[in-house]
Amino acid sequence: MPVRELSVFFPAFDEEANIERTVQRALDVLRGLPLERFEVLVVDDGSTDATPKIADVLAEQEPEVRAVHHAQNRGYGAALRTGFDSARCDWTFFTDGDGQFDMGELPLLLERADRFDIVVGYRKRRADHLGRRINTFLWSTLVRTMLRVPVRDVDCAFKLLRRDALQRIGPLTSDGAVISTELLAKARWAGIPITEVAVSHYPRLAGSPTGASPRVIIKAFRELVHLRAAVAHDERHHGEGTP
Repeated sequence: MPVRELSVFFPAFDEEANIERTVQRALDVLRGLPLERFEVLVVDDGSTDATPKIADVLAEQEPEVRAVHHAQNRGYGAALRTGFDSARCDWTFFTDGDGQFDMGELPLLLERADRFDIVVGYRKRRADHLGRRINTFLWSTLVRTMLRVPVRDVDCAFKLLRRDALQRIGPLTSDGAVISTELLAKARWAGIPITEVAVSHYPRLAGSPTGASPRVIIKAFRELVHLRAAVAHDERHHGEGTP
């Protein structure tokens, strides 16, 4: 396995019913892998419930766990940026703190790391209601059309990245849901090799998602328009990137 050290982080907002179970599952999986070192980070995005306290207790009890806190809710993109900035290992993996993905499928991504700097999951079957699945399909189609992002499931929160690939991508700016689009669009622009792996997706056991709220959706469209303008500017001035 080409990955010898790995930072795993979970962005979490009001996930008191899920975060402990999710972190413990990650520890069980990571301790069974042939890694020289690993760490698990909980990025608490200004939660108003017991998530910050649970994260701190986990960090006290488990030597591989660290907790990073935002003083107030700053958005999904800001939580991912904090996770990338806080990670200490050569490879970084992230998934959401709600437990809808199985950490046991992480080796499926690690197996591709010898040939690709970014390995992203795509949901074989999304465990959400029909309306949200339709919204996701339309959003992914829009993103692929506007930015030529070369993946089928842009926002699948099951991604593995090499640290130097993140450095080549350059700074990410999105605070909201467009962060995955920005990450993959800039990776394409930088000519970084990307591949996809099918992964499972499970229903939430507790808590409520925030990604489908009107405020989040409106902000995402605004950020997408700004991102498209920035990419178009770069392409006009520097020529096409490597697809």
